[in-house]
Amino acid sequence: MWIPTEHEKYGVVLASFRGTVQHGLPLEIGDTVQILEKCEGWFRGFILKNPNVKGIFPSSYIHLKNAHVKNKGQFETVIPVEDSVITEMTSTLRDWGAMWKQLYVKNEGDLFHRLWHVMNEILDLRRQVLVGSLTHDRMRDVKQHITARLDWGNEQLCLDLVPRREFSMVDPDEISVTELYRLMEHRHRKKEIPAPASTHHLFVHVKSLMSANLGEELEVFFHIYDGRENRPLSERFFVKLNKSGLPKSPEKTERQCTLFVDLGSSDLRKDVYIVVHIIRIGRMGAGEKKNLCSVQYRRPFGCAVISIADLLTADSKDDHLLKVYACNTESEWHQIHENLIKKANSRYNLSGSNSGLAVALQLLHGDIEQLRREYMVLFTRGVSITRKLGFSDVIMPGEMRNDLYITLEKGEFEKGGKSVARNVEITVYVLDIDGQVLKSHVAAGAGEPGADEYHSLVLYHNNSPRWAEHIKLPIPVDMFRGSHVRFEFRHCSTKDKGEKKLFGYSFVPLMQEDGRTLPDGNHELIIHKCEENTSLAECSRYLKQPFSKANLPSNNQTLKGTKESFWITSFLCSTKLTQNGDMLDLLKWRAHPERINDSLSKLKEIDGSEIVKFLQDTLDTLFGILDESSQRYGLKVFDSLVHIINLLQDSKFQHFKPVMDTYIESHFAGALSYRDLIKVLKWYVDRIVDAEHQDHIQQVLKASEYIFKYIIQSRRLFSLATGGQNEEEFRVCIHELFMSIRFFLSQENKSASPVAQTQAVFLRTFPAVYGELLKIFTMREVAGFVRETLGSLPTAVHADCLEAVRLQCIAKTVESQLYINPESRCILLPVVLRVLQAHMQEQRDLVICARILTSMLSLIIKEENGSAEPVVSEEVELIVESLLGDLMRTILEISNRPQPAGPTMRLQFQDVTGEFVACLLALLRQMSDRHYQQLLQAFSSKDNLRDFLLQIFTVFRILIRPEMFPKDWTVMRLVTNNVIITTVLYLSDALRKNFLNDKFDYKVWDSYFYLSVIFINQPCLQLESFSPSKRKKILEKYGDMRVMMGCEIFSMWQNLGEHKLNFIPAMIGPFLEVTLVPQPDLRNVMIPIFHDMMDWEQRRSGNFKQVEAKLIDKLDSLMSEGKGDETYRELFNSIIPLFGPYPSLLKKIERETWRESGISLIATVTRLMERLLDYRDCMKLGEVDGKKIGCTVSLLNFYKTELNKEEMYIRYIHKLYDLHFKAQNYTEASYTLLLYDELLEWSDRPLREFLNYPMQSEWQRKEYLHLTIVQNFDRGKCWENGIILCRELADQYESYYDYRNLSKMRMMEASLYDKIMDQQRLEPEFFRVGFYGKKFPFFLRNKEFVCRGHDYERLEAFQQRMLNEFPHAIAMQHVNQPDQTIYQADAQYLQIYAVTPIPESQDVLQRDGVPDNIKSFYKFNHIWRFRYDRPFHKGTKDKENEFKSLWVERTTLTLVQSLPGISRWFEVEKRELVEVSPLENAIEVIENKNLQLRTLITQCQSRQMQNINPLTMCLNGVIDAAVNGGLARYQEAFFVKDYVMNHPEDGDKIGRLRELMFEQAHILEYGLAVHEKFVPQDMRPLHKKLVDQFHLMKSSLGIQEFPAYVRASPVHFTNGSPRTCRNSVPNIISPDAGRGVARRSFPSYPAVNRYSSSSLSSQASNEVSNITGQSESSDEVFNMQPSPSTSSLSSNHSASPNVTSSAPSSARGSPQMAEKHKHSRENACLSPRERPVSAIFPNPLDPAQRAAPHQIGDTTLPRSDPNLSAPDKVRATFSSWSLDSVKMGAPSISDSLGKLLCPPVPPRPPYSGSSAKNMRSQSPVSASRSPQKTTVPPFTPSPTECQSTSLVSSSPVLSGSYSSGISSLSRCSVSEASGTELNAGDHPLYPLAPPSTMPNSVSSSSDEPIRRENKTPPPYSVYERNNPRRPVPLPHSLSIPPQADPPALPPKPHQLRTGSMKLDGTSDPRVPRPRPLPRKVSQL
Repeated sequence: MWIPTEHEKYGVVLASFRGTVQHGLPLEIGDTVQILEKCEGWFRGFILKNPNVKGIFPSSYIHLKNAHVKNKGQFETVIPVEDSVITEMTSTLRDWGAMWKQLYVKNEGDLFHRLWHVMNEILDLRRQVLVGSLTHDRMRDVKQHITARLDWGNEQLCLDLVPRREFSMVDPDEISVTELYRLMEHRHRKKEIPAPASTHHLFVHVKSLMSANLGEELEVFFHIYDGRENRPLSERFFVKLNKSGLPKSPEKTERQCTLFVDLGSSDLRKDVYIVVHIIRIGRMGAGEKKNLCSVQYRRPFGCAVISIADLLTADSKDDHLLKVYACNTESEWHQIHENLIKKANSRYNLSGSNSGLAVALQLLHGDIEQLRREYMVLFTRGVSITRKLGFSDVIMPGEMRNDLYITLEKGEFEKGGKSVARNVEITVYVLDIDGQVLKSHVAAGAGEPGADEYHSLVLYHNNSPRWAEHIKLPIPVDMFRGSHVRFEFRHCSTKDKGEKKLFGYSFVPLMQEDGRTLPDGNHELIIHKCEENTSLAECSRYLKQPFSKANLPSNNQTLKGTKESFWITSFLCSTKLTQNGDMLDLLKWRAHPERINDSLSKLKEIDGSEIVKFLQDTLDTLFGILDESSQRYGLKVFDSLVHIINLLQDSKFQHFKPVMDTYIESHFAGALSYRDLIKVLKWYVDRIVDAEHQDHIQQVLKASEYIFKYIIQSRRLFSLATGGQNEEEFRVCIHELFMSIRFFLSQENKSASPVAQTQAVFLRTFPAVYGELLKIFTMREVAGFVRETLGSLPTAVHADCLEAVRLQCIAKTVESQLYINPESRCILLPVVLRVLQAHMQEQRDLVICARILTSMLSLIIKEENGSAEPVVSEEVELIVESLLGDLMRTILEISNRPQPAGPTMRLQFQDVTGEFVACLLALLRQMSDRHYQQLLQAFSSKDNLRDFLLQIFTVFRILIRPEMFPKDWTVMRLVTNNVIITTVLYLSDALRKNFLNDKFDYKVWDSYFYLSVIFINQPCLQLESFSPSKRKKILEKYGDMRVMMGCEIFSMWQNLGEHKLNFIPAMIGPFLEVTLVPQPDLRNVMIPIFHDMMDWEQRRSGNFKQVEAKLIDKLDSLMSEGKGDETYRELFNSIIPLFGPYPSLLKKIERETWRESGISLIATVTRLMERLLDYRDCMKLGEVDGKKIGCTVSLLNFYKTELNKEEMYIRYIHKLYDLHFKAQNYTEASYTLLLYDELLEWSDRPLREFLNYPMQSEWQRKEYLHLTIVQNFDRGKCWENGIILCRELADQYESYYDYRNLSKMRMMEASLYDKIMDQQRLEPEFFRVGFYGKKFPFFLRNKEFVCRGHDYERLEAFQQRMLNEFPHAIAMQHVNQPDQTIYQADAQYLQIYAVTPIPESQDVLQRDGVPDNIKSFYKFNHIWRFRYDRPFHKGTKDKENEFKSLWVERTTLTLVQSLPGISRWFEVEKRELVEVSPLENAIEVIENKNLQLRTLITQCQSRQMQNINPLTMCLNGVIDAAVNGGLARYQEAFFVKDYVMNHPEDGDKIGRLRELMFEQAHILEYGLAVHEKFVPQDMRPLHKKLVDQFHLMKSSLGIQEFPAYVRASPVHFTNGSPRTCRNSVPNIISPDAGRGVARRSFPSYPAVNRYSSSSLSSQASNEVSNITGQSESSDEVFNMQPSPSTSSLSSNHSASPNVTSSAPSSARGSPQMAEKHKHSRENACLSPRERPVSAIFPNPLDPAQRAAPHQIGDTTLPRSDPNLSAPDKVRATFSSWSLDSVKMGAPSISDSLGKLLCPPVPPRPPYSGSSAKNMRSQSPVSASRSPQKTTVPPFTPSPTECQSTSLVSSSPVLSGSYSSGISSLSRCSVSEASGTELNAGDHPLYPLAPPSTMPNSVSSSSDEPIRRENKTPPPYSVYERNNPRRPVPLPHSLSIPPQADPPALPPKPHQLRTGSMKLDGTSDPRVPRPRPLPRKVSQL
């Protein structure tokens, strides 16, 4: 039987359990489980990670742990009883684990690895803590380390700041909010600003001296030198180096490392230096030869300096190479470092170019103990300490020092009978009182042990040597008396075996007779002469002589007059000895009682460091004097005591306060002193009011803390000694003293008066006295003293400084022990509150007010857990009554003030706000029902209550602001929200009772609702965004506060009744925001409010237009703020998406009378919401892409057409414009801005300021827009459109007689015409993209679009771009329309293939004499329709001749708007499917080939080709193919009797085919004639072969001579006029004709076929046939159609696939693609060989519009089996001829071919190397002829080359990417005829109006081809439908007339001026306009 567990509540899994039994719970090792029940060896429970899944598991698998249970029962929570640090570690590591893996996914490698190390470190430390074997101190260190690591990780991962006390987490419910705030603030500050260290230390490690001229041992001395004051700051550090320049004792690190300690912050400046002196030990002269002399001298070597400021930037121990300068003139040795510091180093030589002293230098910060902990290695390894000269900035008690520093300054010596000056060396000895040399007491510096003697430098031949050497004499204190220092002078001879001869000595005693030491400073010592062998061992002899010239008696002239002297400087640093005689006199007062008065007076002049040395002795002396003669010396002793107490306030001596405290506690023995002290103190206080000078009295009051300490201690000693006598007398004295104090405090004074300042001084020290008084008096008595003293201050204090000081006094009082006691607190609280209230009302000293309040409120919670509940309740009541209103006013004031400048000010400012907020929250949290009732009843009138409610709601709104607390303070925010919601629940009752029905107050209710909405929408309450563990913790502690507030809103709304109308529509937006919160319960609560609103609005006005308008506006603004996410999207996809899956609203609406309009509203809002969500999601992405633009277009259309919201519409126009402009889509940007331009008129109406437009007239704004649009059209190379706008502007300027601007406009217009003629533009590719599946954004879902590609973008690149934009999309492998399963799939499918544009402006394209530059615009602009073809076999397939059954399925797509427009892609509106018969297919193929031939011939004639190769190859391809049966296959298929009999309806078409075949033969004949004229000599054999083959071809066709109709017009060339047709050689058509250079980048002629009919041979015919790619395969016909857009195989590397089957073969890959890429996602999109050919090469012209160009060559080829895969066919290869010939001739052929059919294009700069590079892709010259000479496989008509409308464009049959001769010709199509191409950088352009849109157009609109009738034209295009690329007119003899009248021509510029251009597409009366906008634009 299962029974609930009592003790077994929590455990850890020891071994994994599979859970295979019934109800088993699978467990992983290490999981933690909570146990609910047990039964015979089994437990039932759940894993804490997933509490929803419960099950059973064996008890043996679980290790039980102690835990305590909260909320016993169903919802119990189990908390393990373990160290809180362990618990936190465990939960934190679990959270980090998940996030750590995400870092890897996001590729944040650095943080990933750092976190990994930290997690391992924490785990390791956790083990140590769990083992429990650590010492207490070590455990503390480990925990500190753990919490530091946890905080670091939380900060890095942007997790919450954890409030801690002593390493363990704090439960916010168990401490006051103010306390919580303090903890958070402390942790936050600690994180922000580390406190700057006041002490610093310099670490020095000497590595080596690198120099060329060593060979002697060296001594290196370091010291720190103050360049400003020219004095050393530290002792010397001394290192000995060997002859190699390395440290002598490398094993003893302390000999080469030192720490210069106790540098103050003031020492870290630029002019403080590290100075290095280097001394060599050796011969006198550095270069002397080795002689017998073994004596070694210390000689100068060099010096180096470095500024300490250079080390401040370096963190690590940087190695420095210090430049060592050698001293040339030894007399300057003493100041060499000063000269180097002054940069006067030119006079010294560097010791070598790459030489120097290598040292490691590092500055360390903090006190020495901290360094010992942080740099343990440094101290354990050994480092010497080099002290500062003198005491450090802070003197520590107990510090022992007794160092005498002597500097050997200089000497003056006589020659001593020598001819040259002496070489003087000094030897220094220290001797004790007995004359014995003190061993090891002479130190040259730290680092080396002390020696018995010291030898100075020797300066060569110098009688006035200056050594400037510092030595240290660390003589013990007890040896100081009687000791002296002796200096012996010797002359060092360089001869005489180098002996050192003694010639004199000096000495100096260390202590004077009276016990004073040698005074600091300069001493001129007497040099006593002596003989060389004089013995100085008997020091008593010379000690009687004078030692210093200063001390000589005046009568001793002989010594005074001597020139010889020796100067030293001494400096004593001692904690025990003094040089001060006054100090000694005071300490020995009993010996000279008569000097007491003087000594006490002089005490104030003694240096502080001397006094603190002898602090205890001095104090004993003072109290001794007081005990002996208090009457006589009482006042002076008191003053001396005050002086000493105030001395300890100095920061330098503050550490001696504990010494005084210890003295008072343990050594002080003045049991009677208290009387005198009280008496003198009272005497001073009584004199305050009358005294003129307050300075001394202020000093006395400053010392009052310690004076009271002495008084109280003295009284306690007296009580102990006498058993408590005179107690009453003492109390009376104290009461009298306080009366005097109160009297002086009650004086009213002006702020500047001295008395006011004295009052301030007293108040500062007063709180320190409380603790002392408590030692004798009770709590209540002391509280009484304090209350009366503080209360005695005048109420209206005039002195500002006094106000602040009083407040500080109260702050200290509140923080004192006195206030913590509840007994005394109730006495003090009223005084405190009174002062606080006064300050807060005047908004003064808020920082201190906040501090006081914080302290007061942090005490309350502590008591709450204790027994004194009623006391606390009273206190809360008092505080609420006094301060609640002021507290809220203060918060409002502070938060509305402008933020002060400066970071420190701002921080302080923020602190105050935070502290006041914490105080308010703490107070509200302490308030109970009774407090709220009292508070609300206390308001005398409704107005006061109303003001209070408005105020508290406003304050709450401020508390909710995100900037109120740092972003990682979630704990604090949750506490805040908990307090707010509790308070709001209390206040809502007051709102209901007092402000409803007739007393309704809109403002209060509005404030209430507004607060509630902001509350619910706070980021810190959106639990969905938190990790599961964090969410669980919050829900357990607080529940979901959003739902609680939502219920409160609903209940309050229901109470409103008819007053609800006041909140419609104002509250729609805020409530809508609440519904966007993805919390089901909250939505359930909020949705009925919307129904209610609609209902009430319907009742009031009969509709709910207001509701609708407000909903729409609010939705837009919410989306732009980024509200909502994927969850919302899913909700909005349901039937009533606005309100999620809860049908309550719809059901309610369906029951209403107004249900239709209600449902319609919800549908509209839903659609808007879908678009807005898409828009918001797209805008989150990084760069501008199609998704963002498409989304904006969708939204913009919705606002215009469905919602008619003009202002929103215009806003989104500008957002779209910005997107285009950023993406450099300048043409699209122009079209977008035109939308706004069209809404304006040329009127003078004033327009308001809007977006970035200033206030201006409508005319000015329209003018500005026109100019901006023209500029963008210019940048987008859409000059034709710019011209129209220029004309319109010019007309405006002309009508206003503004000739200056008119002139500019005409010049601009002219420049645009020039650009059309002179600049080249790229021809864009077009792609059809289908987006299928539910996962796509709404505006794309299950729709198909046609997209205009970027410059140079081919199919592969486009596919890749789309897949990058939709990374989760799957590329479809076929072109068939998908079925419903794909449409409804929960995925993303992309279907992409290229399509061919069908230009509309055939009139321009078919016109003779129009240059190609102009035509190119009409071919690719203003395109509405696109098409692609798919070949298939119908009926039985004839293997001999496939043409018989080969049909083409042609799909035409019509768009909703023409391209280009306001977007790069538009949706397909209509699909039309037509099947083209085999015969029509054949006609199209031959037409296109004929047209290609004509183009090449014309180019050749007009000398546009640099070489004739393209024509040669084209002719060869057609003639050779014909000979091998090309046209014969057509004859077999369509001219046989069977076909004619079975298809009587095709009679005309068969005739047309025959005509075209004859025409082709005629063109070939003419082409051969032109070829003969231009063919170079080496190509003659080939030409001859072509002529022979042509005759064969004619005979095979059965042509003896051409029929009359053909002869009559030898060749009608496209560009020719009728005259041209009659001439044997057509005229050159345009002035540019000779210079049109085709520009094709590599490869030049992509149409090379891979299926050659023969392998290469040396014969020219074979070579050419390979190049032209002729083939016997009937498949070839398919491949002839050039791709109008990108194939997936780019022109650079793809061989054209031969795709003929109706279903693509997915197995085929790009020929040049690496194996690994074949499976990559881009290949998943259709490549040409994987899809029906027409998908790749659609045809641009409708049958009605197309001309029938002749087809040459392979057109007539019979086709082989179309199902053969590419590899089965023969591949063309390239011969050496094909490589060479291109170099010389290729371009000319290609060019002439192009020119034949097309006007010329301005030349491009010639390409260096092979001109083939610059060729268009018309001619089948192989790629490998490019200058690179690489072998490239045969390639497809590439995306760029076959750019859209191709020659074959009207052929239904031709499609696929192939490379036959025909293909190369056919690709020189109508669209592309000139073989030239747009410039690489040129942007595709935008549509110009079709002729019919121009008012003065030549033809009427009825002449225009019929357009789509049912379309809503875009409000975007400049004109209606226009073709951007310019098609080529066809020869009359070949064209089928498309309509009765010729098509309209584009108007001449002057014709357009009469009427203003319509920019919005309204010129075509047949096209319906979108629903017009009401003209609200006047304001915009």
